[in-house]
Amino acid sequence: MDLKKVVHKGLLNATGDFSHINDVDVICICVPTPLDIYQQPDISHVKISVEMVAKYLHKGMLVILESTTYPGTTEELIKPILEEQSNLLCGKDFFLSFSPERIDPGNITYKVINTPKIVGGIDAISTEITAFFYKHILQSKIYTVSSPRVAEMEKIYENIFRNVNIALVNEMAILCHKMDIDIWEVIEAAKTKPYGFMPFYPGPGVGGHCIPIDPFYLTWKAREYNYHTKFIELAGEINRYMPEYIIERITKILSLRFKKSLNKAKILLLGVAYKKDISDLRESPVIEIITKLEEENVILSYYDPHVPEFLFKGKKYRSIKSLTEKEIKNKDIVVITTDHTKVDYEVIVKKAKVVFDTRNVLKLKNKKIEKL
Repeated sequence: MDLKKVVHKGLLNATGDFSHINDVDVICICVPTPLDIYQQPDISHVKISVEMVAKYLHKGMLVILESTTYPGTTEELIKPILEEQSNLLCGKDFFLSFSPERIDPGNITYKVINTPKIVGGIDAISTEITAFFYKHILQSKIYTVSSPRVAEMEKIYENIFRNVNIALVNEMAILCHKMDIDIWEVIEAAKTKPYGFMPFYPGPGVGGHCIPIDPFYLTWKAREYNYHTKFIELAGEINRYMPEYIIERITKILSLRFKKSLNKAKILLLGVAYKKDISDLRESPVIEIITKLEEENVILSYYDPHVPEFLFKGKKYRSIKSLTEKEIKNKDIVVITTDHTKVDYEVIVKKAKVVFDTRNVLKLKNKKIEKL
């Protein structure tokens, strides 16, 4: 809705014509920074964007990189390209900063406009101008740091912090299940401590465009300094294992309850988005669960009110239109993989043969319910 309003007012328009840069004084670069097949940074989108900006760079222009990347990108990659291709001097003829994008999809409290903004300029004047720019378009506090490298590291640290803590609670969930302890009850008890603890929750894996990817930008960069980031890589390993663990649990539930194998089992997944109440599929662990289940020849279907269909590796997947009692009763197991709010979980528990809840949506105790 916010985007629709500014477009209708003529305040925002999209174009693939870089020549429009001639008419502006501030450029924000926010393009994908994925990993390649070797889990190494692919900054080709950043490089291409900067090369195009350099063609139209003019005196007095401010260039800001917002894409999450490894420390040193702004100074080691962007600055040389802009200076060499424009014959302009950074800090004198144009200004350059890194200010990481901070977005939490689905968060109704903190959005771009009120989330504190980090600014790290290539020099003092670049920092000052960038801070001035954001102060006039955001309602949030602007926090300045001494360099782009600090700002770049800060953003990666944010995401690593989440990644390793999610990995920790995922490992705790696996252990708690083996010990017949409810991990969700453990977390609720731990939350009562008013200091020294921050709750994180287990799930079928991590998803989105940041958490599963950004930490590996730092592990790659660390090799330049002859340092191996063991802790970060271990966290990634644990989180990547979770989809496989979910399938192991599904297999065991079917075997113990119904003496059934995965082969030809009728399985309904509730949710394919990586996070509740959004339609974002990027790096969703549910996609990997679907892939692995299909390899086991299951009869698979999914329901997601936010993702009616999607394309993966050339194959189109479609959500069932509605969660009818017939659809639910016909399945051997219903797996809650995304905790969307617009789902009638009461009907699911009532009509399903068994429900495997990986998100702790179902708070009640019921013989039909299996928890992560």
